[in-house]
Amino acid sequence: MARILVVDDEEGIRSFVAESLESEDHEVVQAGDGEQAARMLDRRSFHVMITDLKMPGMNGMDLLRKARAEQPEMEVIVLTAHGSVEGAVEAMRLGALDYLQKPLSGPEEVRLLVRRAVERYGLTALKDRAEADEERLRLTYGAPSMKAIVAAIEKVAPTDASVLLLGESGTGKEVAARMIHRLSARRAGPFVAVNCAALSETLLESELFGHERGAFTGAVARHRGRIELADGGTFFLDEVAELRPELQAKLLRVVQERRFERVGGARTIETDVRWITATNRDLDAFLEGGRFRSDLYHRLAVFPIVLPPLRERRADIVPLAEALLQRIARQLGRTEVHLADDASRLLESADWPGNVRELANALERAAILADTPTLTAAHFELRPVSRHRPETEARTLAELERAAIIRELERRGGHRQQTADALGIGLRTLYDKLKRYGLG
Repeated sequence: MARILVVDDEEGIRSFVAESLESEDHEVVQAGDGEQAARMLDRRSFHVMITDLKMPGMNGMDLLRKARAEQPEMEVIVLTAHGSVEGAVEAMRLGALDYLQKPLSGPEEVRLLVRRAVERYGLTALKDRAEADEERLRLTYGAPSMKAIVAAIEKVAPTDASVLLLGESGTGKEVAARMIHRLSARRAGPFVAVNCAALSETLLESELFGHERGAFTGAVARHRGRIELADGGTFFLDEVAELRPELQAKLLRVVQERRFERVGGARTIETDVRWITATNRDLDAFLEGGRFRSDLYHRLAVFPIVLPPLRERRADIVPLAEALLQRIARQLGRTEVHLADDASRLLESADWPGNVRELANALERAAILADTPTLTAAHFELRPVSRHRPETEARTLAELERAAIIRELERRGGHRQQTADALGIGLRTLYDKLKRYGLG
């Protein structure tokens, strides 16, 4: 969960501390002396450093001063021999969190102090917020059109491949991203999400990469970016098509090299994150128009998944609405809110261009208006529509293409070559599109 630097000139102590912490899924890096540790601090950031005070060459106190100057956010724990507590007290005056006395009593002593350091650093709070968010809606409640989507997520989640989630606004892209994180080997790490459309260009760069003190007006302290906070976990970048070209170039470097600099900083920071991005835009059009870098696209779209709109997964609508109503009831202080039969039929027949967000808003408004726990069709300002929206009303070219492929596959009993011939494309092109739209 955390990246920890252990510094001691005694190999036995280093190994003991490292093994104690690796059993709790921490990444532990060892250094045999202060000079080696200093070089490591120059190359990458750490969440916690555990260092001996008395070492040949650069001692622990000098190393602590360097760490405070270059990585002030890092928590430091010092190791001191029995009877040499004065040095530990001085180290705490310089900013060390606490100290451990040699000989160490056991691994649990080390683990407890590191847990405290990690919590103070902020990783635990970040992870707790992510876990609190797990009380979210399920991705699907059994709609047939979602079976291929769930299967694709279950296949890609255990890998470290970058995933690009495509779909209209409100189709559950963040829910899918969190599902991928929960099923991955990084589940114990943080899940950090940033919406590119929700922040101004200036704020977005600082939010992603962090900034150094004095980098710009108002930067009164060093700020760790969200990418840095996601180290060891999953980084979800929503509405990625909204990134301006300069940030696209900077993001490409992070994805390719796993390193970056904070705004106004010179020190290179290494990071290890799994990338999940999402957009409701037609990225093909953005690529053709030069508004999105093709090299960045190919890095992020290793495994694209298209989430269908709510109107194409009608079997999910009523159970999803009931789940939303449970949350709405708690927010309104109600013991129970549920749907009458006529309300269920109305919701199931509506078009929902705003997808889950629109459904949630309609349910909340109806719950506020209703005087009873039962919501009827009269509480909703909706008009039932045709179960099959005309193709001319499709929102994007990508949706039209996906619908055409599905239609031809159904007509030809799933025969790939016949489908490709009917669409006027090559078989390889068809397989590429099936993969892109989550239909393979």
